[in-house]
Amino acid sequence: MEQALSGQTKVDVFLDLKGTPCPLNYVKTKIRMEEMEVGQIIEVILDDGEPIRNVPLSLKQDGHEILSQEKIDDRHWRVLIRKLK
Repeated sequence: MEQALSGQTKVDVFLDLKGTPCPLNYVKTKIRMEEMEVGQIIEVILDDGEPIRNVPLSLKQDGHEILSQEKIDDRHWRVLIRKLK
């Protein structure tokens, strides 16, 4: 699924993980990213709390680039990640 967002950011993959607990949300994101090409961008929807604290940090430690984290409502965040390896 390809989406155009504001500015020049093109999202190649969308993953909605609302209600998915840690560490399963990280595992699902990592598995989906393994199917992507280097340089592609994934948009992930995560719950507030532990998921938004842990998933972006873990992916950054894996060597990927966190492009943005945006709160979209009281309980959810939109995170854009570029696959770097």
